[in-house]
Amino acid sequence: MSTSSSARVAAVLRRCLERGSQVEIDGLGVFRPAARGLFEFVPQTRPRVFIAYVQEDAAVAERLYQGLRAHGYQPWLDRKKLLPGQNWPRAIEQAIEVTDFFVACFSRRAAGKRGWFQSELRYALDCARRVPLGEIYLIPVRLEECRVPARVSRELQYVDLFPDWEQGFRRLLAALRRRPARPGPTAPGGA
Repeated sequence: MSTSSSARVAAVLRRCLERGSQVEIDGLGVFRPAARGLFEFVPQTRPRVFIAYVQEDAAVAERLYQGLRAHGYQPWLDRKKLLPGQNWPRAIEQAIEVTDFFVACFSRRAAGKRGWFQSELRYALDCARRVPLGEIYLIPVRLEECRVPARVSRELQYVDLFPDWEQGFRRLLAALRRRPARPGPTAPGGA
């Protein structure tokens, strides 16, 4: 970003904060007004969860999004996060790259449909290669009785959100809670 662009962004940020508004930097945290006319940055510490689905399953993906938010997670759903005019393929890749968990919603509609769900799944499988083997990253979720691709089911246990949504959702939350703490700054002289 050029210096003039950076200065314009900083000016917009300052104007919003001076009006008393909070400004969220997606995935990083929130700038907000503080005491005595100062501002503070509150880093995002809630685990990030990318939700991948096909459009025909949007209502169920929305339910999952709301449930995860209610339990203190920061879910990422295209319908909620993408802005008009935004380069959405790149925004989706960036969201997958920085997410703590990738939840792939499988259904009969998703299993055989070509399109962005398959692309997101392939990209997440590539990103998963960088995650230590003992950590959970990609969580397959079945929304109904359906086939999970062999490349996924061969290595990863899936969770069923049917016939009992609440029981399946509790199992999903249990998997999300196994996330190791995010690495913090290394102490001086530490390894």
